[in-house]
Amino acid sequence: MGPLHGLNVIEFPAIGPAPFCAMLLADLGANVLRLDREEDAKLGIERPRKFQIANRGRKVLKVDLKNTEALKLVRTLVDKADVLIEGFRPGVMERLGLGPDDCFARNPALVYGRMTGWGQTGPLSAAAGHDINYIALTGALDAIGRKDAPPTPPLNLLGDYGGGSLYLALGVLSALWERQSSGRGQVVDAAIVDGALSLLGSHIGMVAAGVSSGTRGTNLLDSGAPFYDVYACADGRWIAVGAIEDKFFHQLASRLGLDPEAALKQKRSDWTALRKTLAEKFATRSARDWETEFNGTDCCVTIANTLEDARNDPHLSARQAFVELDGVAQPAPAPRFSRSVPGIPRAPAALNTAEDALADWLDPNVIEDFKSAGAWKS
Repeated sequence: MGPLHGLNVIEFPAIGPAPFCAMLLADLGANVLRLDREEDAKLGIERPRKFQIANRGRKVLKVDLKNTEALKLVRTLVDKADVLIEGFRPGVMERLGLGPDDCFARNPALVYGRMTGWGQTGPLSAAAGHDINYIALTGALDAIGRKDAPPTPPLNLLGDYGGGSLYLALGVLSALWERQSSGRGQVVDAAIVDGALSLLGSHIGMVAAGVSSGTRGTNLLDSGAPFYDVYACADGRWIAVGAIEDKFFHQLASRLGLDPEAALKQKRSDWTALRKTLAEKFATRSARDWETEFNGTDCCVTIANTLEDARNDPHLSARQAFVELDGVAQPAPAPRFSRSVPGIPRAPAALNTAEDALADWLDPNVIEDFKSAGAWKS
């Protein structure tokens, strides 16, 4: 039983960070019911359902929110929910009669999670956008990449998921904790721009202190430092070096066949020369040869795995970091707990019936009444 067992969550249709947050909650045991539009095409979903990993762990109820009976059904579900998650633009839920005030009037203890890129307020709040736009605004995108090269989009990890999903999950769980003393729910306004800025906090502080420059590719952790970068090996694979501390770098230099003291001197005074030295050394052997060389050391050197490599990596295998659902290998629930062990999550729901989706929420007679009233298509 996961630590969130017994928590009832309604998830409204969205793409990106809102479904990923719902997946995190479901992975840890929450009972999440995903409300989908009648047609997936509106959500831009093109992959077969089993590959929609962020949709795993919950049942799906397809509803037409323009249908009066469907709206009545949704409001009945709100009465039973602990948490509601939505990812529409500001104002959409209010126009449906499902905004916070409407829902709190029915269920004052509801935690109402709102996931947007720009936030519920501000000049851009109603504008369209994606991960790249949000991290561009905050300065995060400009900070990522090599010197004299364009900024590098870091997949959609930093904005959508790091600055979005995780902060929404944190906000929801924080509001649930507060509810224990107040007895009241509240709105969680999770904006990706806010989360991305929060994640930038350490870098902002280093720039303000003069420890780092505001120019990408010139600093300790952004490929500027040769002892914190990636290098090509003889077989064309890449190896990642993170030997920041002198004691680790000393071991690295020794294993590379360098004079450790001379290399340390370059580390402190001549990054250009050190980068050339390291590149030449790593290019002489294959990545696997170097892996063998560095095994059992504190050199902070790791092969840059492909996704397929990661799936078969001995360390990740030992931790059972992957699970297989419906023939698709995917990350196991995280984090781990000593007592509350989540079960294997359900694969993304296929075409479960409405009755099945509602079974954990409503009495069978109530379900039948809504079915007879036409709250969903048979």
